[in-house]
Amino acid sequence: SATNRLISAKDHAAIQINIGGVDQNGLYDGTYKTYVISGKVRASAESDDTLNRLATRDGELKNVWNYQR
Repeated sequence: SATNRLISAKDHAAIQINIGGVDQNGLYDGTYKTYVISGKVRASAESDDTLNRLATRDGELKNVWNYQR
């Protein structure tokens, strides 16, 4: 998850996204990575940046996210 906290059952704005892995030909290989974004992160309009950061950390994206604050 983006915040490293448990997401309660009452957080109805939280989402879970499974990103499928692909082989060199671009075909789904049966694997996936799960990303969870809390309602608080989504409410602060940071979910797209958070997903890019997590996927870059895991090696799924390259040259997409960099720290700018």
